[in-house]
Amino acid sequence: MLTFADRLNAQVAASPFGWWFRLEGSGHPREREGSRFMTDVRAGITTWAAMAYIISVNASIVSDTGGTCVCSDSTGATCGSDDVYMACVQDVKRDLITSTAAMSALASFLMGALANLPVGMAPGMGLNAYFTYSVVGKYGSGFISYREALAAVFLEGWIFFILSLLGLRQWLARIMPQSLVLAVGSGIGLYIAFIGLASGGLNVIGGDTTNLLGLGGCNEDDWINVGGTPLAYFCGTQVMRNPATWLGIFTGGILTVLLMIYRIKGSLLIGIFVTSIISWPRNSAVTYFPHNESGDALFEFFKQVVTWRPIERIGNALDYNYGSGKLWYALITFLYVDILDTTGTLYSMAKFAGLRDPVTLDFENSTIAYCVDAFSISMGALVGTSPVTAFVESATGIAEGGKTGITAMTTGILFFISIFFAPIFASIPPWATGGALVIVGSLMIRNVRDINWDYVGDAVPAFLTILFIPLSYNIAYGVIVGVFTYVIINGFVFIMRKISRDRISPPNYDASEPWVIPPGGIIPGWLKYLINRSKPAQLEDTASEYPFEIRHHGRNLSVDTADQDQGMTPRTASFTEK
Repeated sequence: MLTFADRLNAQVAASPFGWWFRLEGSGHPREREGSRFMTDVRAGITTWAAMAYIISVNASIVSDTGGTCVCSDSTGATCGSDDVYMACVQDVKRDLITSTAAMSALASFLMGALANLPVGMAPGMGLNAYFTYSVVGKYGSGFISYREALAAVFLEGWIFFILSLLGLRQWLARIMPQSLVLAVGSGIGLYIAFIGLASGGLNVIGGDTTNLLGLGGCNEDDWINVGGTPLAYFCGTQVMRNPATWLGIFTGGILTVLLMIYRIKGSLLIGIFVTSIISWPRNSAVTYFPHNESGDALFEFFKQVVTWRPIERIGNALDYNYGSGKLWYALITFLYVDILDTTGTLYSMAKFAGLRDPVTLDFENSTIAYCVDAFSISMGALVGTSPVTAFVESATGIAEGGKTGITAMTTGILFFISIFFAPIFASIPPWATGGALVIVGSLMIRNVRDINWDYVGDAVPAFLTILFIPLSYNIAYGVIVGVFTYVIINGFVFIMRKISRDRISPPNYDASEPWVIPPGGIIPGWLKYLINRSKPAQLEDTASEYPFEIRHHGRNLSVDTADQDQGMTPRTASFTEK
């Protein structure tokens, strides 16, 4: 018996809307198998739920720059005790909640509508920390100002846009050895699983003064004190005593896995919302709003439910001081970190969704996707936030069955609603999404099965890539390490084989993975289309000059009728494209 959802899916698929997004049943020659309208909407909700934390987290991190606020102490040491300055910083933080939600909405919607990819976009974690603490500095104590840093990000976006149009970003991803590509996907899986286990999620893993990492899950009163200052999430002896940690493990983790085992639709989303709803009552042991200063502030914001905060202090705050060498240093750094981070993430998410071409090793609409990313970076700078990037949490929606841009559009719409319902959407606790991140990490790690472990020249760079991504807390650093070791190891072997004319070669070299430049070249699809489109016109011009009948794939392109009228028999030339 057909359900309402089945009928709706069929109607949407048969519409022009379904054709554009290549839903199954749309009749599109490249329709995506298994894609359903309702499934993609549910997947978009799941992606949004896993990403919603960025609204409050990004605002908290970037506001540490002080924004456009001016502190009398250039070192930033005493700014925290300046009440007027800190009040200004709070205004900046509220502005950033609006700008973060707005840019996440715009970028995700464009990614879905134009590129037809199920990938959510938002100001990136890691990039925002680099922007804040390494470039601008806490309370503006870095080597360039907040306004100059935004100008660097703005120009970075347009440089990326040009590189994307020319196909350079896509080409960089495609020429990577396949073992490294698979390793990046697996490393991202470990990375988001680590985020889910650490303080940004379940808090099962905490800090350790001796071993760097240790078992966490303790209450705040058991944090280790050093010099009278507590070290956040560094547990003493009372590990795994926090009720919220156990709530996240059971409702956000185990419950979700059981629902997935029985193939309950929306399993990840159910786990996230069940955990959140249990955490909202204030007088419970697992509340997200404890009775302290920070809890009171969170609860007061939560109670507003619906609110609108216009951007007052950070809108169009750029300082186009492009004559500064320090600004260009920041720009170049942003470029290489972002190009590896975003390119690797987009490529891995497309592969996880099954949208990669096995021949060209490119993914559908890659040029449009990278252009959307570049455009969003520049627009984000105009509203005062750090670089926008593809989010690895998109894998949660893909795992829920998201296959088309409808998933990303749904995520974007929910981020737009979040602008007005920020008190609710910003109150999803980290332990509610931690379990989902761990589960998705376990789904992504399966890429390791396809890595070439038989040849150490492929295995070691791949292993280091997988290892460095979670340990450095940065996708780009893992890619750099993997590519560097691959080039050094295999470059040496290549040179030795050439010099010795293959006499000095590893015994099992036949087991190595051949590195080839994928077919398709560096020219982007839109340029190829324009070139190919001009060819028939050239043939027509030739046909008008000479008494030939030109046939191309059996189609008569042009006949010189004047010669026929004079009694001449037109000669026929056949052309076969190679």
